[in-house]
Amino acid sequence: MFQMKSVEMVHWDFWQRLTVPLDAQIVTIIGPNGSGKTTLLDAMRTLLAIKCSGKRDYKRYVRNNREPYAFLKGVVDNPRRLQGGLYPTPFFPLLQPEVTLLCRIKKQGGDWVRHYAILEGDVALDHATGDSTVPWLGVQEYRRRLEAAGLTAAVAEVLALEQGDTDKLTEYSPKQLLDLVFQVFGDKDVLTNYQHARDEQKAAEAELAALGRQEEALQGRVEMMKSRASRYLEWVGLSKRITRLRDEALPVLGLIDGRAATGKLWQDYRRLQGDYLGVSRQHRDTLQLVATLREAESSALAARDAAETVRKQAQDAFMQARDAERDIASQLKERDRLQALASREYGEDAATLGHKLAALRDANERLRDTLKAQKTERDGYSAELAALEGGKPRAPEDVRHFRAALDEAGIGHQMLADIIEVTDSRWQGAVEALLKPYRHVVLLQDAADRRAAWQLGEKLRYRHFVVPETASAPRARSGSLLEVVRFAADAPDWLYQQMNRVSRVASVADGAAEDGDWITPEGYFRERRGARHIGVPAHDFAFGEAARQARLQALRDALKALNVAMLRHEEQLVAGTREAAQLAEYLSGMDAIRLLDSRAEEFAALAAQADSLKQAVAEAGERLAAAQAERDAAEQRYSDARIAHDRVCQREQDSLQREHKARADMEQARRAIRRHLAELRDCRSHLPAAAQDAVFVAQLADEFESAADVRHEINYLEERLAAGEWERDDAVLQLKDKLQEDLSSLTRECQRRQAEVERAAGLTSDARDAYLGKLRATVRAYGHNVKRLGELAGIGVEVELPTLANDDALLAQAGLVLKFNFDQKGLMGLNDGEASGGQQVMKSLIMLIGLMMDESNPSGFVFIDEPFAHLDIFNIDRVAGFLKATEAQYLITTPNTHNINIFAPSGLTLATRKKRPGEQWAPPILQTRRRVDAAS
Repeated sequence: MFQMKSVEMVHWDFWQRLTVPLDAQIVTIIGPNGSGKTTLLDAMRTLLAIKCSGKRDYKRYVRNNREPYAFLKGVVDNPRRLQGGLYPTPFFPLLQPEVTLLCRIKKQGGDWVRHYAILEGDVALDHATGDSTVPWLGVQEYRRRLEAAGLTAAVAEVLALEQGDTDKLTEYSPKQLLDLVFQVFGDKDVLTNYQHARDEQKAAEAELAALGRQEEALQGRVEMMKSRASRYLEWVGLSKRITRLRDEALPVLGLIDGRAATGKLWQDYRRLQGDYLGVSRQHRDTLQLVATLREAESSALAARDAAETVRKQAQDAFMQARDAERDIASQLKERDRLQALASREYGEDAATLGHKLAALRDANERLRDTLKAQKTERDGYSAELAALEGGKPRAPEDVRHFRAALDEAGIGHQMLADIIEVTDSRWQGAVEALLKPYRHVVLLQDAADRRAAWQLGEKLRYRHFVVPETASAPRARSGSLLEVVRFAADAPDWLYQQMNRVSRVASVADGAAEDGDWITPEGYFRERRGARHIGVPAHDFAFGEAARQARLQALRDALKALNVAMLRHEEQLVAGTREAAQLAEYLSGMDAIRLLDSRAEEFAALAAQADSLKQAVAEAGERLAAAQAERDAAEQRYSDARIAHDRVCQREQDSLQREHKARADMEQARRAIRRHLAELRDCRSHLPAAAQDAVFVAQLADEFESAADVRHEINYLEERLAAGEWERDDAVLQLKDKLQEDLSSLTRECQRRQAEVERAAGLTSDARDAYLGKLRATVRAYGHNVKRLGELAGIGVEVELPTLANDDALLAQAGLVLKFNFDQKGLMGLNDGEASGGQQVMKSLIMLIGLMMDESNPSGFVFIDEPFAHLDIFNIDRVAGFLKATEAQYLITTPNTHNINIFAPSGLTLATRKKRPGEQWAPPILQTRRRVDAAS
C-alpha cells in the first residue's frame, strides 16, 4: 500500500488555499477543539473517496467558503513491490515513485458533485486543473483503482473511524475480525482463484443439472414421439386392413352370400305380401260392418227422437186432461167445504178460531217455501236433463266457472270425461269407480298455455288437475281395464299407465290369485295398500254413453218423484189456503148455506163433468205410459247400437293398424330385395381381379365366415379410426429418429459435462487448499503481530486460531478470538465489559496497528483520531514505543491539553488554529518537524 507525502486544499472549509506536508512516519495534528483537526482528516478521506466522520460529508465543507468549486490534491508514493509480479507498483501502469491524486468538487445542476484523477508524478495543482486532457474518473472507478493500489474496503473502513471511536475494533465478532484480517493481509489472487474455481464448479454443476433436466425432457419427447410413431404405424395398418376388407373380401363374400340369400328374401316377400292381402280383406269387411252399424245407430237415433216426440205429445195431452180434471176437483172441493161449514154448528169461540187461522197460515207459508225449493231443484234437474239429452252432462258450479274463465282467456281445452267411452257395459261401473277422482280433469290442447291455465286455477282455487302434457293411447295389456276403454283424443300418460296396470277380475276370489292391482265389475279395488270398495252408483256415472243414459234415467226418475211430491204439496197448500179463507169468511160473518144455495146449479154441472174428465185422464195416462215405455225401449236400442258401433270402430282401428303394419313389413321386404340386388350389382362391379382365382376365394372364405362378418370388422375398424387419436403424417417417423439421435448426442454431452464437473471439483479442492494455507499463514502472522505489539505495550495477548478444515461450512463459521491480559489480572475478551476505557483503546490500537504490520508489504497509513484520550503518561509512552516499531504511516490527532509525551514518537507536528472573528479565511497550519541527528 502507498503512503501520504503531502496534501493541498483549495476552498476547503475555511481554508482558502493550504498545502500540508505529510512526509513523516508519525504525523501528529494538534490544536484546540474546533480548530480543524477533523476537517484536515476529512479532506484526506474525501481525497481517498472515503466517507467523512460522523454525520458530515464533503458538501458541508465546500459550502462554508461560498465558492463554486474546491480542489484537493494529494501526493502519495508509488513504491516498487518486493515480490514484483504482473503489477510491480500499486498504481500500475504508473511507474514513477510519486503519484498525484486529484479531487475536483463543483456545483452541477444545483448540487455538488465529485470527480477524481490519478496522475503520474508530482503535478502542480494549477497545471493539473488547467489541463483539459486530465482523465477525470467517477467515484466508483476511482475507488476501484485505489483498491488495486492497496486501499481495500476493510482499510477504508478503518480509516473512516470517527473521533473517539478507535475502540470500534473491539466490537467486532470473531468472524468479522477474521474477515477483516484476511482482507487486509490476504492475497487477492488466492481469493480470486478460489472464487473462480467455485464459480466454475457451480456453473458446471448448474449446466449439468440443466442438461439433466433437458435430457429428461428430451427422453419424454422421445417416448411421446415413439407413441406417436406407433399410432401412425397402427393407423397405417388399420387403413390397409380396411382397404383390403372393402376392396377384396367384401365384394367376393358379399356376392357369394347374396346369391344364397336371394331366394329366402323372395320367399319372405311373397309371404308378407299374402299376409297383407288377407289383412286388407279383413279391414274392408270391418269397414262394411262399421258402415252398417253406423246406419243402424242413425236409425235407432231417429226412432228414439220420434218416440220422444210421441211421448211429449202424450205427456202434453195428459197434463191438459189432468189440469182440467184438477180444476173441476178443486171447485168441487169448494162445494164440499161449504157443505162442511154449513153442516157445522155455529157458536164456537172466536178466539179459538183465530188461533186456528194463524196456525193454518203458518203451515201454508212453510208449504210455499218447500214448493219454492222443490221448483229450484226441479229447474236444476231440468237443465241437467236438457244438457244430457243434448249430449253433454251438466258440470258442477266450480267446473263451469273454471271452464268459462279458460274460454274467456282463449285457452283451448277439453274435459277428460268427454273423451272416454267404455266399450263393454259390464265394466262401466269398474271404470267409473277407478276414474271418479279424475272426471273433472282439464286437458289443455296447447302445452304452452300451462302457465296461464295454472294461474287461473290458483285464482279460482280449482281443485282438479290441469294437465298440459298428453299422449296417444298405448297398446292395452290383455285383461287390463284399459282394454275396455276407448279414447276419442289424447290423454295423460299416467292415466294410461294406471289403467293398464289394473287387471279385470270377475270376482274377489279370482282377484286373490292375481298379482298386482285388480278390480271387480262392482268396483271392489285392490292396490298396493290393500283392497276396498270404491264403486259408484249408476245414477252418478260420468264417462261414456252408458253413463249418460244412466244419468238420464236417474234424472227422469228424480223428476217424476219430485213432481209427485210437488203435486201433493200443492194440493195441501190449496186445501190449507181454502180452509184459511173459509175460517176468515166464517169469522167475518158470511153464511155458508147461502153460498151453497146460490151456487147449487154450478156445483151440479161440475159434478157431471168430473166423471168424464176422470175417464179422459185415465186414458191419457195409459197413452203416456205406453209412449214412455216405447221411448225407453228406443233409447235402449239407440244405446246398444251406439255401443256396438263404438266396439266395431275399435276393431276397425285395430285392423287398420294391422293393415299398416303388414303393408310396412311388405314394403320393407321389397326395399330389402332392392337393396340386396343393388348390393349384388355393386359387389359384382367391385370384384378384384383375383376373384377369378378359386384358391383366393377359398382363402377368403376360410378367413371370414360371411360378408356380414367382414362388414362387422370394417365397422369395428372404422369406429376405432374415428374414436382414436391417430397420427396421419409419416414425418413422425423421421422426427422420432431425429429426436433419438439428439438424445444420444445429449447423453454424450452430459457424460462430458460430468467429467468437467469432476475436474472443477478437483480445482475447487486445490484452490481451497491454497486458500486454507494462505488463511493459516495470515492468521499466524496477525497473531504474531498482536502478540509482539502486546509485548511492547506490556500487555499479554493470546490468540485462539480458528479451526480451518477443507469444508465450506466450517470455513464460513470460522472466527478469530483475541484475549488480553492487563497487569497480570487475567485474560479478558474484546468487548466483554470488564476492560476500562483506556484498556479498550489499548486493545483497539494493538488490533489496528497489527493489521498494518505486514513484513511482506511494509507500507500504508492509518488515521487515528485522538488515540491518547484515555491513556495515562506511562501508557502513552508505551503506545508511542510500539508505534515506532511499525513501518506504517500514522496520522494522529490530539488536543493541545495532553501531556507532552504525546509528541515523543512524532516526526512531524501540525498545529491547527481557529478562524479569528471577522476574518473570512482561517489561518494556515503551523508545522514543526523533528530534527534528526546525523549520528542517528
